[in-house]
Amino acid sequence: MAKMQYYGTGRRKSSVARVRLIPGKGEVTVNKKSLDDYFGMEILKREVKRPFEVAGAEGKFDVIATVRGGGTTGQAGALRHGISRALCSADGEYRPALKSAGFLTRDPRMKERKKYGLKKARRASQFSKR
Repeated sequence: MAKMQYYGTGRRKSSVARVRLIPGKGEVTVNKKSLDDYFGMEILKREVKRPFEVAGAEGKFDVIATVRGGGTTGQAGALRHGISRALCSADGEYRPALKSAGFLTRDPRMKERKKYGLKKARRASQFSKR
């Protein structure tokens, strides 16, 4: 008999996380590293584990994830989104709690593009009268 696996894709800013949930003890592996090794800050580790706390599924699933693009905060947000989606596919009863916590909503905020004639998206060169 094959092991049950649940998949979820999470995105935030320019980060994309591909998440695989396997019934287990609650170990989280990100890009073949443990959660503690991959994310240095405690806030980010807590952010990644939040969906399990909200759904009441701590210690029920092992997480194997690959994350690409963006910075550490964006990657943690993408991972949280992916885990939440995978939990919903694992059991539909988790959905209302995750939805009310806002974990199933994709954060639409992106970096604004640079415009021509400006130094950055909105930053113009310094004005001088003479």
